[in-house]
Amino acid sequence: MADHLTRCSWAAGSEIERDYHDTEWGVPLHDERLLFECLILEGAQAGLSWRTVLVKRERYREVFHDFDIARVAAMKDRELEKLMLDAGIVRNRLKLSSTRGNAQAALKLIDEVGSLDAHLWSFVDGKPVKNRWRDRSQVPASTPLSDRMSKDLKKRGFRFVGTTICYAFMQATGMVDDHITTCFRH
Repeated sequence: MADHLTRCSWAAGSEIERDYHDTEWGVPLHDERLLFECLILEGAQAGLSWRTVLVKRERYREVFHDFDIARVAAMKDRELEKLMLDAGIVRNRLKLSSTRGNAQAALKLIDEVGSLDAHLWSFVDGKPVKNRWRDRSQVPASTPLSDRMSKDLKKRGFRFVGTTICYAFMQATGMVDDHITTCFRH
């Protein structure tokens, strides 16, 4: 059923992408667990389509304890190895082990600075950057802000947090509003 709303072009591919675009993408997110989930899923998406990860997101939530940071940080090698047999997630050994490693790095960051949320949002001074792109082709894959976030997270022991992944994370969590100007969500 057509709703006649104008959306960012990437959201036209499937119902799951449209629903994600309409209800989640670009909405400022401050929940520690959800920020961690988004960071992990953006890393899992590297080299794949976002639709692939969206389809597998519920299974990720199941196998990674609803992205409870402390529980993921405590996962054992055998648990991660078993996940290599689970077709419900992206079966990449490096990405799976980075999930636990990133949880451990997140716990250390939280212990050090008090909040994953405050630290991540500090890259945009705590408020969304609102861009005014007229066309998807104008939207960058990375920016100096995502470069800084990536460098910081890598220094803190995070993996699968390159600048492109960080920029996608910033878009997804509302740190950067990259809805095109004709999109009803802009």
